[in-house]
Amino acid sequence: MQASSERQQSPGSRAFARPAEDQAELSEALASPMYDWAGPGSTRARLNGLRGQKANHYRRTRSAEGVYIDLEDGRRVLDAVGGAAVACLGSSHPKVTQAMKEQIDKVSYVYNMQLSNQPAEALANKLVATSKGAFEMCGFVSGGSEAMESVIKLGKQYYADIGQPQRVNYIARQLSFHGNSLSTLSLAYHPARRAPYVELLDTKHFHHVSPAYAKRFQKPEETEEQYVERLRQELEDKFIALGPDTVIGFVAETVVGATTGVVPAPKGYFKAMKSVCEKYGALFILDEVMSGMGRMGTLHAWESFGDNASPHIQAVAKGLGGGYAPIGGVLMSKKVADGIKNGSGLWKHGHTYQGQPLACATALAVQEVIETENLLENIRIQGAYLESLLQVGLRGPNALAAPYTFDIRGGGGFWGLEFDFTNASNLDFGKEAFAMRVQARALEHSLVIIGMTGGSNLEGTKGDHLIIAPAYIIKKEEIEKIAAVLVQSIEEVLREAGV
Repeated sequence: MQASSERQQSPGSRAFARPAEDQAELSEALASPMYDWAGPGSTRARLNGLRGQKANHYRRTRSAEGVYIDLEDGRRVLDAVGGAAVACLGSSHPKVTQAMKEQIDKVSYVYNMQLSNQPAEALANKLVATSKGAFEMCGFVSGGSEAMESVIKLGKQYYADIGQPQRVNYIARQLSFHGNSLSTLSLAYHPARRAPYVELLDTKHFHHVSPAYAKRFQKPEETEEQYVERLRQELEDKFIALGPDTVIGFVAETVVGATTGVVPAPKGYFKAMKSVCEKYGALFILDEVMSGMGRMGTLHAWESFGDNASPHIQAVAKGLGGGYAPIGGVLMSKKVADGIKNGSGLWKHGHTYQGQPLACATALAVQEVIETENLLENIRIQGAYLESLLQVGLRGPNALAAPYTFDIRGGGGFWGLEFDFTNASNLDFGKEAFAMRVQARALEHSLVIIGMTGGSNLEGTKGDHLIIAPAYIIKKEEIEKIAAVLVQSIEEVLREAGV
């Protein structure tokens, strides 16, 4: 645990998971297009690539600079998604690489259960100081899944430390994703990613309510306020059904990432959810692994897309280190920090690379570049420009894709495009989903984006969406290229399908 005046110290323990018996979930998810076992871009093909067998759908990277990646086949591609919304500064930023070199010359590793280190403390100070009072302490791990696993354990420890050990339940949402460990898969509800492990998942302590996805699930007769109230009541009903004094907390992605494709909640939603948590003495917890650290145009996504409702605990990762080093963070409010300090006195959690000096020095450099180069303002401006170009290209009066473009949503440097072919039975995309075909076609045109499927219903069996998440350093002319190539790729795939 790291803070302005605190040093990290934390013995570890293991997360707990119980087997589930939901065979129906397994069969249903394995049949989902989200869990494609065959074909050139499939899970099976990816596994073959990991075993060292030749997989021609993967291109090998030779080098990268800024928002461009050079491939071994001689092509230079424009990275419009930063891996998975990670590379917020692009590649090879000189200030970050210099900080990494300097730290290696000083100290590359110490075990944070024995010794603290200056970069970890400086990064903690930075995150606390820029949180506008929301957070008091930080802990650093190696990525998003570790951060959310740590959040789960921290919430349980907090209540043990303040004398409420009966609190053992978490409530999260359907169509969510919180990581790839067994506990985080149990906490979330991403049908395809849960599928291979469903018998091992903990259904006793992890529970789910509806997603906040107005475009799909708000009833025609409901106003936005009525929809939010229905979701608030559903969460409160879940608290009551479980026993209000047994709930540790409610957990949500401030903006849902890959599962549904950049879906913000309706206005007032997070304020309402936090009110339920506070009513029953539970924790309000946000997962900003993907949407945080500037991705939405503000340092924390809840500042602009979460009713400014600060959480009791928050996880961050991708934009923290920008892909230059593997790092994630757990941010703790004063309430939680005081509970730990006045109880056991330490965070009972530990990983080998927790608070790793090189990773922390790197992340600190990334955050300083974002601040000194005014990159949050840049990504807000460029993101708004990107949206305007996509609205014209995909929904304008002459747009070929207009009948099938269900939604264009997002903010800052995080945008989702959802398509709907419910009434287009005449179109034939072959064996591969539309989104995956567009992703492949865009790469042929030297543009890297993400295509995903299965985010349009609770079962994960319908829907196509694309994700764009450019680096915060992106320029106007590069935004124009992203929009032009993306629209071109979409139109080519549609024409080939029979439009």
